Amino acid sequence: MAFVEPVTLSERGITLVPLAREHEAGLRAAAADGALWNIRVTSVPEPESTRKYIEDALAMRAAGNRFAFCVTNSDTGKVLGSTSYHDILPAVNRVEIGYTWYAKSVQRSHVNSTCKLLMMTHAFDVLGCNVVGWRTDNFNFASQAAIERLGAKKDGVIRGHALRRDGTIRDTVMYSMAQGEWPEARAQLLYLLDKPR
Repeated sequence: MAFVEPVTLSERGITLVPLAREHEAGLRAAAADGALWNIRVTSVPEPESTRKYIEDALAMRAAGNRFAFCVTNSDTGKVLGSTSYHDILPAVNRVEIGYTWYAKSVQRSHVNSTCKLLMMTHAFDVLGCNVVGWRTDNFNFASQAAIERLGAKKDGVIRGHALRRDGTIRDTVMYSMAQGEWPEARAQLLYLLDKPR
């Protein structure tokens, strides 16, 4: 049995469904909303690479080290982006949340906070994770700010850690949250979601 079993998570008008081949057209359209593949510090697929992006995610699911979700509007079913559990380590009850991207039209809305609430709740309260982690490009300042808003702690920077799509080598900023920090982080996340926008 896999540590992360197929599950659908839904709240506040957002539904996370297991990523599948039938999401290809929707993912392509979401990525085109802002031409997101041109951002050098993200992993958004180029239109012609969307099928490979899905196939790679499904292969990683089969191997047990990534579980990708398609982020959708609960009412319309419209695809808004994708996010994943990855670097899944059952022996120490740890997952990371990443491979996250959203159509430009829903960025800076409640979508990311809602997705993180759903995934963190599932990770800590259902999977029994001791730690949830995040990693991001050292130049992805928006992502770093979003992770810090969740209440995650910066663990450090791994220098010369990975290749970007443009062939340059990035440093990776690592973050994590421990099980004991989750109740306070959840309260803050709910507070931010309930604040008038």
